[in-house]
Amino acid sequence: MEKEKLKLRKLIKELEQIRGRHTELITLYIPSGYDINKIAELVSQEQALTRNVKSKIVRKNVLSALEKIAQELKLYKKIPEKGLIVFCGNVGTEEGKSDIKLWTVEPPEKINIKLYHCDQNFEVGPLKEQMREKTNYGIICLDKSSADIAVIKGKNVEILKHMDSLVPGKTRAGGQSSVRFYRVRENLLHDFLKDVGEAAKDLFDKEIKRIIISGPGPIKENFQKGDYLPNHLKEKVIGVVDTSYTEEPGVKETLEKGKDLIKETELYKENELLEDFFTKLSKAKGEMVYGKDDTLDALKEGKAETVLISEDHESIDEIEELSEESNAKIEFISTTSSYGSQFKNIGGIGAILRF
Repeated sequence: MEKEKLKLRKLIKELEQIRGRHTELITLYIPSGYDINKIAELVSQEQALTRNVKSKIVRKNVLSALEKIAQELKLYKKIPEKGLIVFCGNVGTEEGKSDIKLWTVEPPEKINIKLYHCDQNFEVGPLKEQMREKTNYGIICLDKSSADIAVIKGKNVEILKHMDSLVPGKTRAGGQSSVRFYRVRENLLHDFLKDVGEAAKDLFDKEIKRIIISGPGPIKENFQKGDYLPNHLKEKVIGVVDTSYTEEPGVKETLEKGKDLIKETELYKENELLEDFFTKLSKAKGEMVYGKDDTLDALKEGKAETVLISEDHESIDEIEELSEESNAKIEFISTTSSYGSQFKNIGGIGAILRF
């Protein structure tokens, strides 16, 4: 699945970089379950309309692209289960020289839109939306002084908002009675926690399925038990984690101490894999290799059980081919997570060995 996602991201990047010399790049989104004969009729109608285009070059290139699409559609008896996306057009950069290319994509999720788009660029927006990392987990790390609202997005953690409070420390200002000072402090704390709940309501969208509350001291429990989060978010709280810090270090500590709560995330699975890799690296017992040359040798000799490679590594195609030949599992590692960044710093490629 990760391999397919990576290939799709590469394709999207390639398509985004293509600019037609004229309005001659065609994008066709076909929803799942749509009658393929109706799509063939649509292509035929567009061919008829294109014959009236004044520009000879544009007319020729668009008609060529439409004909290529028509021939491609004949290979399908019906639209695939999740739909079909077709990109086709003249990608040549020299005026008067045509280079008509076609790409077909079966999307990772069902598409419900039908779209015909002819312009100087390919319309990749709906496909990019499907590739957007989902934010199923939310984190609220807070104490009386500050709060950070974060989300786990795929293999990464993003802090959406940092909030500082106006709650004073427990030491009274001169002349204030203890009762009055306590009341003022409690009111300010209540208002701050209410603001945090409102911010979470605004920032956590419907994709959020689970929420973790964390922080040092008793404030986190007060926040969880009080009426600060709306009910639809409160029922998504799956745990409270005690941390020593707030802000970014507190969010990271939440992930470490609350890892049993995030076992379903891609981030957890990648961190577990890299922890195992770095543990083997520290023992230096020949259980793993790292670096391009040693990893390639391990693959060629059939020693590699699992190959780890950074998503932006230049040797991905070569590693994929050798991994398939030697029946080795391949894992693509993010470059922005904490462990992923450490892995990239030692070359971004390595393997856990079979023997």
